[in-house]
Amino acid sequence: MYQKNAARRHWWQDAVLTGRELPAKEREPFFLLVDCPVPRYAYHKKSWRAEVLSACMAERMYGAVGMADAWLHPDIMTLMSEEYRDRWEASPETVRQLLACLIAVFAAKDLQASGEAVILLGKSSDTLWQMEMTGQVLAPYLPRINRLTFYYEEAAGLDLWEEAAGYLEDYNYEYGLTPCLLPYRGRGERTVDKRRFGDGSVRDGGSGGMILDYGASVDGRWIQGGEHAVYVDLQGCLAKERKCMAADGRISYVSPLKYLDTVVKNEYDRKD
Repeated sequence: MYQKNAARRHWWQDAVLTGRELPAKEREPFFLLVDCPVPRYAYHKKSWRAEVLSACMAERMYGAVGMADAWLHPDIMTLMSEEYRDRWEASPETVRQLLACLIAVFAAKDLQASGEAVILLGKSSDTLWQMEMTGQVLAPYLPRINRLTFYYEEAAGLDLWEEAAGYLEDYNYEYGLTPCLLPYRGRGERTVDKRRFGDGSVRDGGSGGMILDYGASVDGRWIQGGEHAVYVDLQGCLAKERKCMAADGRISYVSPLKYLDTVVKNEYDRKD
């Protein structure tokens, strides 16, 4: 950050974040964007206090016309306590709209050409809404998809086949598609239940088309082997981006953070 933007001695009481509303020309009907950089607190190597930073961000967000939600940089999220982190998690609707935009812009061609999608679900408490969201964002492409695999985090007392039966039936009834459900096993490894999936129904290692990551562990297995794929990372994990970059050009990486950074930079470069 620029030195002039660094927080000083008494900034805890007087901190005010600046925001810049970005025209929504190319992004309608998706978003009205407000760029709001958070400077590093630079007095005696102190860090932001979670409640102060949250209050500053709330003041800026609620003061911007049309601003309804925020997507925070992962580094900013590390400054938040659990209470404030939950408050600043992007809503499912924001995630859905941005995810639909990312797929349309970056992954649609590969998804339609290969007919394959791999979904890496996040924590078990979010599994069902993530499965529902996946059906919504993939709807335009499902007629061309013939292989859909969900990896999920096992939880005690949760039978995903039973809990997600409605979503699975929709895939089968509407598109004649039978998704595979595979649990993660320590460090992102996979298991194959041959009683449910059949001996030839699951291919281990690598994938073509699209890999949609809601929050899997950092594991190179997801990008080993396989054909060209687009890796859509909702968490914006730098370690995953580096793994994709090291995959000999087979894996194209995209994340909401990378996308929004590009939008902001493009707007800053505008002369009008």
